[in-house]
Amino acid sequence: MEVKTILSHAEQEMKKAIEHCHVELAKIRTGRASVSLLDSVRVDYYGQMVPLSQVATVTTPDATMIIVQPWEKNMVNTVDRAIHAANLGLNPSNDGSSIRLPIPPLTEERRKELAKVARRVAEESKVGIRNARRDAMDALRKAEKDEHMSEDMRKNGEGDAQKLTDRYISEVDRLLADKEKDILSV
Repeated sequence: MEVKTILSHAEQEMKKAIEHCHVELAKIRTGRASVSLLDSVRVDYYGQMVPLSQVATVTTPDATMIIVQPWEKNMVNTVDRAIHAANLGLNPSNDGSSIRLPIPPLTEERRKELAKVARRVAEESKVGIRNARRDAMDALRKAEKDEHMSEDMRKNGEGDAQKLTDRYISEVDRLLADKEKDILSV
């Protein structure tokens, strides 16, 4: 295997870890209304489980309220049940045509818990990045042994893999810092 191929594969795996970090951090609520809070809600739409966004319009008129308006009036109760079943810690109120989700303010204790969750998500992403680096290093050593790659090429490849790792780890750190700032600010 060629060094470029090994490093390209490692970089793809690292990008997946960053994307996973983005998605997981977006799920953590910060005390402000965000339509991404409802991304995990699945609704029974005529026998099919579909994302909420495929059966309703989700809006945030202000920082403390999410409004869900199903496109079909007969879906209001189904959407209401799906939000309850998602166990998001929100209390939807159904007025017959739309569903209002007030976002309660976070307590200091809850903010600290959410910051811990964010750090755990970031650490999982870092582990994924490090695993991609380890796999690249193993592939480089194997290539040196099997394909008679020169030791210098292997060492250069390992140095490049470490640079990629450092770059992606710092990206995770930046994402975490932004999210912690978001969570801990009142």
